[in-house]
Amino acid sequence: MPNIEIKAHLANPEKAHAAAKAAHGEYVGQDHQIDTYFCTPHGRLKLRESSLSGAQLIPYMRTDQSGPKKSTYALIPIAEPSTCKQLLTDILGVEAIVDKMRDIYLIGNVRVHIDTVVGLGSFLEFEAVYKNPADEAAEHAKVVALMEKFGVEQSHLLTGSYREMVNQL
Repeated sequence: MPNIEIKAHLANPEKAHAAAKAAHGEYVGQDHQIDTYFCTPHGRLKLRESSLSGAQLIPYMRTDQSGPKKSTYALIPIAEPSTCKQLLTDILGVEAIVDKMRDIYLIGNVRVHIDTVVGLGSFLEFEAVYKNPADEAAEHAKVVALMEKFGVEQSHLLTGSYREMVNQL
């Protein structure tokens, strides 16, 4: 599945919550997520343990660039996360562990995440999920429009993932 996404530093989470409500975002809830990133030669592979949706293995490919970017991923439900985590740790090794609280809103097909990441601070993510490749440009435009509504400037945007940020601590 593809999406168009951004990740940005967030100075004021309360302002982001207000912007999500003003954009008629549907509040899904708060999710405690622990993402274990495994060492991979290409792309990224993480095991997400979520208080809202259980455990999922998420392999994904995404370029490291600022601004809206395409990500291709799969969500694979995991019934036995501790066994899966141990096996993948033994096979691939762990690169990083990211512990975060995530407030989730839906604005149409766009997921809005207001994250507080242990050791890193607050961040904002938009993920415009789509199926038809012909919709990519329209989804990109949605993300750009939301960046304006939320006051996200180019200088706030991040190129990589929390994985790289945690590794720099």
